[in-house]
Amino acid sequence: MSTLHIWLIVGIFAGVILLIAFDILDMMVAALLGVCLLIVLGLLDRHDLQEASKVAGGPLALLFGGMVVARVLAKTGVFERLGAVFLYATGGSGKRFLLLLVALVAPVCALLPNATAVILLAPIIIGVARALKADFVGPMILAALVSNSAGMLTLVGDPATFLVGSAIGLSFTQYLQQVSLGGLLAVLVILPLLPRLLPDIWRLRATLPPREPAPRIERKGFVTFALLVLVVMVVLFLVGETLPSRIVPPAVAIIGATLALLVIYGSHVEPVDAVLRDVDWKTLVFLGAIFVLVQAFTKTGLLQGLSLQLYSWLGADLTRVALLLLAGIGMLSSLLANIPVVAAALVMTKGYLVAAEAVPEVALAAGFTDWPAATLPVFIAMMFGATLGGNATLVGASANIVSVGICASQGERVSFARFARYGVPITVVQLGVGALYVSAMMILQEGPDQAPGSFFNAWSVISR
Repeated sequence: MSTLHIWLIVGIFAGVILLIAFDILDMMVAALLGVCLLIVLGLLDRHDLQEASKVAGGPLALLFGGMVVARVLAKTGVFERLGAVFLYATGGSGKRFLLLLVALVAPVCALLPNATAVILLAPIIIGVARALKADFVGPMILAALVSNSAGMLTLVGDPATFLVGSAIGLSFTQYLQQVSLGGLLAVLVILPLLPRLLPDIWRLRATLPPREPAPRIERKGFVTFALLVLVVMVVLFLVGETLPSRIVPPAVAIIGATLALLVIYGSHVEPVDAVLRDVDWKTLVFLGAIFVLVQAFTKTGLLQGLSLQLYSWLGADLTRVALLLLAGIGMLSSLLANIPVVAAALVMTKGYLVAAEAVPEVALAAGFTDWPAATLPVFIAMMFGATLGGNATLVGASANIVSVGICASQGERVSFARFARYGVPITVVQLGVGALYVSAMMILQEGPDQAPGSFFNAWSVISR
């Protein structure tokens, strides 16, 4: 590839980001425009598009499947009842509202992709905020930030985390042992920041209307089967990869979506077309376009060159590399959608580990899973950087994009700067916690009597 072509790709890539960051053009349109320019200029061919689709397929399948299941569950009426319980559990206290919001969002995001959880819980959050006569934008942004953070609790909670885990062959249960504690810490550090970030809501006291009977649940058979679909999804997330057929999380999401649509069709609650119309296609198209842009950037060879440069700077010091990746990917994920950032960073990181002779050259091939224990903290640092760095801005994560879109549909437009006022402080603190966690894992790797990456041993080191 010529120098001119490299500069054109970098220029188009940077231009798309600037158009989005300064709110000059709709983010989906900007990303598609960038892809079209690359194709017209001959900088992308059919092979590049196929490669991009291979990388994007898993995360997009997770999002699509989760969106369909969430949309079907929303019709059950269960969440209206939950909303009524949530409202009166606040007792009219804004402080309790925010704390309960965190407690509600976090466990849901441990089991469903974070953007899905935001879609599912948004009506509850907005309804309670309005009942308390509070601005719902802050709580909706908080829901997105908590969902991204809690996405680190399990392998399927965040598409970026899943992308890293699947690239190194990390199973659902292995993830629970090695990374989930870090996700829990990332959620907990949000709590002390709430009084400063949302002071008006934190101090709010409101008089609640008289309690009314909880909304009745119609079509109990439909509700039973819809909830059963959710249970099947969760079970398959937990054990699917251990089955002989090895059902991976994206396949589980598609199975869940298919079963949910089958329930809708069989119960005649509404047409299947109505469910599909409500899928957030805009977010899916935006992320798909960004994946293509990243594929073009990867094609320049700059990432491979950066792999060698990283080795020349830091040698085989994996601790420093892990922390540098955490900070660098965290910064990039605040400006770009975190899923494509991870896709590009994986190429660079694998190249570095080969250059550092931590793994053989065959590790660059797809499907390699025999990663030494000493390299795992490097990949976990990538998970922290991508998942938590995405909290900083409205384009950093799919949940952020979905949350902002919901606010806009309710008449409240959220600017880039407004989102950053909440996202940046939380991101800085969380990345600091992530650095401590990764450092603790590295210490355990060097300790003679400690099991590498152990969930509980990592906690003991951080505690000390």
